[in-house]
Amino acid sequence: MSFSLDTQSIQTLKSEAKALRVERSGTGEAVSHAQALEAVARAHGFRDWNTARASLPDRALAPFQVGQHVHGTYLEQPFEGTLIGVQLLGDQQHFKITVNFDEPVNVTPTFMFAAYRHRVVATVDARGISPALRGNGKPQMVVHRR
Repeated sequence: MSFSLDTQSIQTLKSEAKALRVERSGTGEAVSHAQALEAVARAHGFRDWNTARASLPDRALAPFQVGQHVHGTYLEQPFEGTLIGVQLLGDQQHFKITVNFDEPVNVTPTFMFAAYRHRVVATVDARGISPALRGNGKPQMVVHRR
């Protein structure tokens, strides 16, 4: 199974069921946990919750894994390195990754002095592109899997 932000998993369906219960309780309608799970399963095209549970993985596979060798650019400087930390952020759209560079990367735009980084922490989306942009409009980090 490949990763997509829309990938269904038991975890995402349970989150939807919880949100459904909160939404309905706000309107005064009491919905049990089991009823919410059944409703969400049917909304996703499953006959019932047990069928959904048997068909879906517990969690969606993430596009990045700790220990994975990656390459790309950081502040427009090419790098190769290893992911030593990966965390899915609360918005469920971005990942905080920690990259340990194979060779230190000079992060200064001028050759007047050098500032080398051996390890950086950055936020990227599922495609590996940082939402944070440099002054020239290019992403701070772009990461590709090997």
